[in-house]
Amino acid sequence: MRRIVAASAAACLVVSLAACSPGDQTPTSAGTPAANVDVSTLKGWGEAMKAQFDGTNITVAMASHPSTDAFKAMEAEFTELTGISITWDIVEETNLKNKQLLDAQGGGNYDVMMVDAFWMSEYASKKVLDPVATWVDSPERTPGWFDYEDIMPAYRNGIAGSNGTNYGIPTAGETRFIAYRTDLFEKYGKEPPKNMDEYLELAKFFNGKEDGLYGVSMRAQRGIHFASGWMSLMYNFGGGFLDQAALANNEVKLTVDTPETKQSLQFYVDLLRNAPPDVGSYTHEEALNAFMVGSTAMWLDATALANQITDPAKSKVADNVGFVSTPTGPKGDGAALAGWNLGISAKSSNKDAAWAFIAFMASKEKAVDYVKNGGVATRGSVFENSELAALNPSYPAQKVALESANGLVEKGLSWIPQYDQINQILDIAGTYGSDALAGNISVDDAVSKITKDAQDLIG
Repeated sequence: MRRIVAASAAACLVVSLAACSPGDQTPTSAGTPAANVDVSTLKGWGEAMKAQFDGTNITVAMASHPSTDAFKAMEAEFTELTGISITWDIVEETNLKNKQLLDAQGGGNYDVMMVDAFWMSEYASKKVLDPVATWVDSPERTPGWFDYEDIMPAYRNGIAGSNGTNYGIPTAGETRFIAYRTDLFEKYGKEPPKNMDEYLELAKFFNGKEDGLYGVSMRAQRGIHFASGWMSLMYNFGGGFLDQAALANNEVKLTVDTPETKQSLQFYVDLLRNAPPDVGSYTHEEALNAFMVGSTAMWLDATALANQITDPAKSKVADNVGFVSTPTGPKGDGAALAGWNLGISAKSSNKDAAWAFIAFMASKEKAVDYVKNGGVATRGSVFENSELAALNPSYPAQKVALESANGLVEKGLSWIPQYDQINQILDIAGTYGSDALAGNISVDDAVSKITKDAQDLIG
């Protein structure tokens, strides 16, 4: 498990956020003793925060995302508790990154940034965010009810930082898992797949078993969508596009032409032969729809989409669906990991107030409210909550899938290699992979062409 690398501590808050017993005295400003405040409760913490920050305004740079909507629904309670008002700058994902980087280069207008896990390497190298250890590791700053350890290890250690240092608190995430038609599996006496060989065998078995039925649905549109689908199972074969150990030493070595990566592409092409004939045009949306209308026996994609599958208003298979983790491959587990974090801008002049925002919004204490407001679960306690599991029956399977996905973290790998030109490499890989699926070239030729074009790209 990666440890958070502590940064040099900023000036300590004069308000203690530590979980302390009633009667502990908490100063509210330098040299000014306060009445006893029990900050081990949300109410007591709010009183301490208001004494310190009442009237402070922070600016948060957020993506247009269900999590942002959930945070906004919690805004009034936060401001009433702490006296901290919020200015929201909510923009589309690509524009958000550009605005955040420009702000980091100059103005320093943002206090809190919502950051995609895929940006972390670049943000770390450009010193856009402060390490969260400054706050998380400080009992003077973080109340016990925040409970950092409750965040699923796969998210905590896999999407929140770069090179062993965490710069964000995970607030939305996903891995990938399988949804399968329980009615079909029961009808034909089949069990859901535990390994990749069984996954392919089942896809072949169900493909054409009934009129209009196909074995599997996954994303495979030419370009980056194909690459994303391929990566859903690539690491389970031991494959990869780049040598990530070399990347950590600032060396760029392609691994597309390894036997493991080639085997994973051959498997993916073979698997997709048992998908609907138009699978080559599928993004995650078309893949999801094909399963929800009952056209496929299985689907492998993002856990964040599962609530649509179990919604009777949207899905014809809602009452006949089960979920299992991405099957184990020849080299073990290594399912996808992606998501969003809240981090503190290195240029912020209100860092402790910014942390108060994160501590409230992303805490275990408020996690159930957050999810009920539309937020995406990242905490173990949420996946184990019976009330929420009744609303989203995939929760138990999601938790198991995330435990499986932690296999990738334990191998020291990032699902998306932390390299600035990785998106271009993925587009190249997905272009030739798509050609192999279409039968225009062989898998061997696809691997050779990916290697040549990617090598030309990176020089």
